[in-house]
Amino acid sequence: MNEPRHPLYRQASFAIAANHLHQLPADQGVEVAFAGRSNAGKSSAINALTGQKSLARTSKTPGRTQQIVFFTLDQQRRLVDLPGYGYAKVPARMKRHWQGLMQAYFERRRSLRGLVLVMDIRHPLKEFDQMMLDWCEASDTPVHILLTKADKLSRGAAAAQRQQVERALAGRPACGIQTFSALKHSGVEQALARLDTWLGLQHAC
Repeated sequence: MNEPRHPLYRQASFAIAANHLHQLPADQGVEVAFAGRSNAGKSSAINALTGQKSLARTSKTPGRTQQIVFFTLDQQRRLVDLPGYGYAKVPARMKRHWQGLMQAYFERRRSLRGLVLVMDIRHPLKEFDQMMLDWCEASDTPVHILLTKADKLSRGAAAAQRQQVERALAGRPACGIQTFSALKHSGVEQALARLDTWLGLQHAC
């Protein structure tokens, strides 16, 4: 895989998986979270951005990520993999628990600097995505949207879909919307530029 632009991403390592707020690591330093419906390509995106093949688990079974997973970059910086349960076949009680856990995370986590919201470019802005955008808006958390699996569409169709999403979100304070393909490794540099800014790895753009 291509080397990411900053060596810290390549050093990312698993820290902890939390199922309750009290299990989260200390709320200090800075962190960027990733969220997306099950099967949107979130794990593949994290792996592409860190230049690692299996940092985040990928699975053909939707809903495998069932906890908040923290990856350490250094003592002050983290990446966070949030549960993706859009298609997960789990009991309603567990879905309610996940929803409450993530809502509390957005409301209380002071070290959270931004959310990378992953959407399959062919199926954007579903109920889960709108819920995440609502939480981010309520907590003043910046959002950067990755329209993943762009390789599944022609370049023109992908551009048209991105423009459609931009129009739909014109009233929301999202930081950016871009196309992305983990398979083709396209859009990685643009996404990393946003991460660099949020994590304090370069001057804000």
